Amino acid sequence: MKLARPDLFHPRIVLASCRRLPEGDGDDAGLVGALRTRGLHARWLPWDDPETLRADLVILRATWDYTDRLEEFLDWTTRVRNLLNAPAVVRWNSDKRYLADLAAAGVPIVPSEFAAPGEPIRVPDADEIVVKPTVGAGSVGVHRFSDPDVAHAYAERLHAAGATALLQPYDPRVEDGETALVFIAGEQSHAFRKAAILPPAGARPELDETGSYAKERLGAADPDFELWDVGYAALRAAADHLGVGTSDLLYARVDVFGGADDPRLSELELIEPSLGWGQLDEATRALRERDFAVAVGDALERLGLGPLSHRRP
Repeated sequence: MKLARPDLFHPRIVLASCRRLPEGDGDDAGLVGALRTRGLHARWLPWDDPETLRADLVILRATWDYTDRLEEFLDWTTRVRNLLNAPAVVRWNSDKRYLADLAAAGVPIVPSEFAAPGEPIRVPDADEIVVKPTVGAGSVGVHRFSDPDVAHAYAERLHAAGATALLQPYDPRVEDGETALVFIAGEQSHAFRKAAILPPAGARPELDETGSYAKERLGAADPDFELWDVGYAALRAAADHLGVGTSDLLYARVDVFGGADDPRLSELELIEPSLGWGQLDEATRALRERDFAVAVGDALERLGLGPLSHRRP
C-alpha cells in the first residue's frame, strides 16, 4: 500500500545573492543542506531575479552589489513577501550613520564624524585618517590618509558624487586584525579573525576578481567575554532602536578590534555579512549551521509559514 503524501506546507525559500556571485562566495555552501535536513527547501537566486518575488521567504546572503543600486534594492526589500533580516533593519544598516545610534546607546565605537553633501567636513585631529562613504560594502571606497588636506579633498569628492562621508581617526590596533562575532537569532554562535585589509595611506585594498569585496585573510578565534559583551550591547542597541527583539535578527556579525581592556566596534553587519562558516572545524560547523536552520524554522513559525500553517480550523 502506498502512503499518502504528508499534508504539510513547504515554504519556498530563497537565499539571495547577486549576479556576479549567484551562489555566494562558497562560505554558505552548507546552508542549503542544513535547511534540507530540517525539512526546509531553499535555492539560490540573485536578488533582482523576478522569481524572488514568488518566494515565501527570502534570506539575504550575498547581495554584494546592492550599494551600487541602493534605492532599487531597498524598494525590492519591501516587495518580497518576507525578508530576513527585515526591510527596516536593512534600510537602517545600509548607511553607516547607524554608528551614531549605537554610540548614543553607549556602544563603544571608533570616533566618527559624518558629513552629508553641503555639510562642513570636520577632519579628525589624528596622525592618520580613514575616510569612506557611509553607503558601501566590502571595504570598497575606503581610504586611509596621513595628510588631512588630502583626506578633506577625498571627502569633497564623495560629496560631489552625492555621497555622505564618514571620517574616523585611524586606530593602529586595527593592524592586529578584527574579531568577527557571529550571532544567530540574537544568540552567540561563533567567531573568527579577520586580518587587516586597509592598506597604508596612498594604497588601495585588493579586491576579489569580481570587484565585489576586499580580499580578507581569515582564521579561527576564541574571543574574551569582554568582546562578546560589546557584541551583545550592539545587538540590543540596534533592536531597541528598530523596535524589534534581538531574536528577530536571524543573523548578525559584530566586528570588534582591540583587546579585552578597550574593545571597539568597527561595524555591525545585518544585511549580508560573511558568517565565517569555513573557519570552523567540521563538527562545529555542522552544529552552527544546524542552529541557523533551526532559527529559520522558528522565523517561519513566527511569520505564519510553518508546516501546518495552511490548515484552517
